[in-house]
Amino acid sequence: MNYIFISSKDGINRIGLVEEGRLVEYYMEEKDSEKIVGNIYRARVENVLRGMNAAFVNIGVGKNAYLYVKDAYSREQLLSKKNYPIDQVLKSGDEVIVQVVKEALGTKGPKVTTHISIPGRYIVLTPYSRDINISRKIKESEEVKRLKKIGHEIIKDKIGMIFRTNSYGIDEELLREEYEELLNIYRKIELQRGFLPTPKLIYKELDLSYKIVRDTFNERDYKIIVNNKEIYDHIIHLAYLYSFSVENRIILDESFQPEDYEAIKQDIGEALNRKVMLKSGGYIVIDETEALTAIDVNTGKYIGNLSLRDTILETNLEAAQEIARQIRLRDIGGIIIIDFIDMREQEDIDMVLSTLADSFKKDRNKPNIVGITKLNLVEITRKRIRPTLDSSVSVKCPTCLGRGRIQAKRP
Repeated sequence: MNYIFISSKDGINRIGLVEEGRLVEYYMEEKDSEKIVGNIYRARVENVLRGMNAAFVNIGVGKNAYLYVKDAYSREQLLSKKNYPIDQVLKSGDEVIVQVVKEALGTKGPKVTTHISIPGRYIVLTPYSRDINISRKIKESEEVKRLKKIGHEIIKDKIGMIFRTNSYGIDEELLREEYEELLNIYRKIELQRGFLPTPKLIYKELDLSYKIVRDTFNERDYKIIVNNKEIYDHIIHLAYLYSFSVENRIILDESFQPEDYEAIKQDIGEALNRKVMLKSGGYIVIDETEALTAIDVNTGKYIGNLSLRDTILETNLEAAQEIARQIRLRDIGGIIIIDFIDMREQEDIDMVLSTLADSFKKDRNKPNIVGITKLNLVEITRKRIRPTLDSSVSVKCPTCLGRGRIQAKRP
């Protein structure tokens, strides 16, 4: 059974996605913590940095946010296809409406864009684009044509949209209604330009637990288990988001605790360890650094039953599937480098990369396999939105300062 669990205990919400008996996503958030990704603010430009072609803007939350020049272009500037320097786009003291696309990480403030998008259950409204786009997870050509046709019929004021995976098979009337609702939200946001005070929050995204439900819960796959009556009632209240009956698939179990389930407990433990064992006896090692994440694959105790080539291939294939799960589970973003065990045959390399790509398909952050370097390292990029699981639940050791080693003798 595939299910989402939301556990609330001691002021902390824990949200997990379980697919085919394995934990694939896991998040922790304090009830009173302020998550700002997706929020829209009326902000003030504090500094324009020509050397960085960017600006820092005050959104009224923590550190000033970073706004790159191309994320600050007006719709007309975007359509012109020209490049503009930051001082032709923004000036200190300007007031802008921005949306947070990345949480503050370490010493860096949040990242924002003026190209706001408003997500719904089936559609993401994209006011800075005229295009009608379809989720890449919708493969059937007839369904793509149907959604494109609906998009052209419901579009207004050349305000584009993205049909999400959940829009598959949904009636035109429901899609039209949601587009209209999102359009009304956008128009209300636009009316906020030029008002005081600035900075000010003018649109708040759903809390993480409800966002996961909105984006993941669908008619075919998931159930939801909740141990908190307040959260349960809120999710039931969100039933209007769905085109199907949800009451029988949302379960209130106030005794549910994820640590009571050995499989979930084991998967969480693995996600917080540097070393992850494979069923074959091989293992992978995951090292997160500020610049990138390095993943190493080793055969370990696995010696195989056939040739050395088969042993290496089987280990790499198993590792590819587990690496995809661990990246999603740990919410690792940015640059990721994988050092698979060296393979000599191109056929084997293609098979491992294909397995890795297939394993990434369920990841909502859409990892991108860039290619293989001359040193046979696989390069991957994945959108970084929030801190990783490890950095969310741990602090830097004051003795080793995060290196994981201490000096045996003083120099």
